Amino acid sequence: MPWHARLQLDYQLQAGRSTARFLHHGPLRVLQSLYPEGDAVCHNVLVHPPGGLVGGDTLELQVQVGPGAHGLITTPGATRFYRSEGEPAVQRTRLVLAPGARLEWLPLEALCYSGCLAENRLRLEPAAGAELIGWDVAAFGLPHAGQPFEHGHLLQHIELPGAWLERGRIDAADARLMDGPLGLAGRRCLASVFFATGSALPRERRQQALDAARAVIEAHALRDTAGATSPNDQVVVVRVLAPLVEPAMGLLRQVWAAWRTHLWEKSAQSPRIWAM
Repeated sequence: MPWHARLQLDYQLQAGRSTARFLHHGPLRVLQSLYPEGDAVCHNVLVHPPGGLVGGDTLELQVQVGPGAHGLITTPGATRFYRSEGEPAVQRTRLVLAPGARLEWLPLEALCYSGCLAENRLRLEPAAGAELIGWDVAAFGLPHAGQPFEHGHLLQHIELPGAWLERGRIDAADARLMDGPLGLAGRRCLASVFFATGSALPRERRQQALDAARAVIEAHALRDTAGATSPNDQVVVVRVLAPLVEPAMGLLRQVWAAWRTHLWEKSAQSPRIWAM
């Protein structure tokens, strides 16, 4: 029987403290709020106890961040899209930020097993003056276990309405995409990290974000398959291709830390779950 799970997570700033409240239906919820860097930033871990999605499963997450609040969301493990017998497995995430809000959307990777029929949709809705740092990581097959991505597909969709849209279908049957030099070139991890805002960034701040990201890339082993761009004045994005998840995630974490420092004047306080 398919799982249909929903979670509404709301952040509010109350007396200088960012607080989180949530409502859930089905097996999707958050753990206790943590404050490893003080009251200003609320850290939460998003948990899906079944551990993965099969055909017909749907996960829906809506996050709202109130004025002046700052939330950070991560996960304890990968989102696993298992083999499907016909129906797609769908994950939909909507991030809504009020003026002056900040959000960090830092889930671990979406892991696509051979035979999956998956959709992973992310919609960003920051109001004027709101800012978010987020990433999206997709990995195909289980190379360490000798299980390549031979069948199935992932529809990947990231949208900042009116400003930025990235949408692609990664199909195991598309040899030119999976192995061609203009596609994934045999690599099986596709990742991006982005800084997105609800209003236009000043030119110098956009350049600051690009310079910080490019300095990280230049010093990293994946420098030949990573790049930083700014498709418009509301988004700066770093895209990465890697053979495995671990080096790609390492690069993303370094860019996240650099942007936190240069753009928000905050040290990189890693979520505790990453050290476990």
